[in-house]
This record gives sequence, C-alpha cells and structure tokens, in this order.
Amino acid sequence: QVQLVESGGGLVQAGGSLRLSCAASRRFFSINTMGWYRQAPGKQRELVAAIISGGSTNYADSVKGRFTISRDVAKNTVYLQMNSLKPEDTAVYYCKIRGRVYDGIYDNDYWGQGTQVTVSS
Repeated sequence: QVQLVESGGGLVQAGGSLRLSCAASRRFFSINTMGWYRQAPGKQRELVAAIISGGSTNYADSVKGRFTISRDVAKNTVYLQMNSLKPEDTAVYYCKIRGRVYDGIYDNDYWGQGTQVTVSS
C-alpha cells in the first residue's frame, strides 16, 4: 500500500501564503500525474492544480497566477505554493498521485488524508 502524508495547512490571513507538501510512503515505478484538489463545505471536490509526468502543469482558473505546483521526484513529493490567499480558498486540500507501484500492474489513484486551509478576511 501507498500512503500520502500531507502537511503545511493552517490558518492564514487574506493575502498571506502557505506551502503544502505531500510525500508518498514508497517509490513508484511510474507516475502519471500528481495533483492537488480541494473541497469546501457543501461543495464538490475540485481540481486545483496538477503536474503531468512530462512536467506540464494545469491550474484551476481561480488560482492561476497565485498557486504553483511543483514536485521532487526523488523524494516522491509534490508541493503546492499558495500566495495571495483569499477567503474563498478556504477548504480541505487533498493530494492525489496516479501511478503504478513496483509490484503493481495498473495505475491507481492514491489520496492523502487532507489538510485544512483556512483564510481569514
């Protein structure tokens, strides 16, 4: 099994910054995508940012220019740098890795447990 451990969430004032980290407990044979999602109360989970195996990235329109996703393949870790935070960014943030472990056959989706980000006005 693979566990994804997230860290870096917390309470911040509007305009502030936070950096989320997500580390996998074991190495992957191959990784398709690494991404961050968020879910606010009463809303569906939505994609915030993703980085594909070749290194290309995509972002939700609401975070473009403010958030940056990056990865450290050697450390099996994905990051989300969040700047100019707004109250509407308040949510539980989840990381997800789609990939294949060394003793696996297919790609699977692995999720973190979630980390709370609260932005006060």
